[in-house]
Amino acid sequence: MDIPQIYVLISIIILAVIALFIFLLRKNRSDKKLTPLASLAFGFILIGIIFSDDRFIGYGLIGVGVGLAVIDIISKIKSKQIIN
Repeated sequence: MDIPQIYVLISIIILAVIALFIFLLRKNRSDKKLTPLASLAFGFILIGIIFSDDRFIGYGLIGVGVGLAVIDIISKIKSKQIIN
């Protein structure tokens, strides 16, 4: 395993720990659940980090994840404006 792969592995472990920490802290709070679209975006970003050796595939997957996150944010904003 070379140095860039070690950095990617450390990044994935840190992101997993942060996600677990957030999940455990927000377990009792039901007001801010992660939507399926946001979960999918998070997954695409993680897969993009994992496949970062091939820049085209890695950046493409990260771009898809960011796009899905933006779509989720816009849909949340629109749904809150309709309700209020």
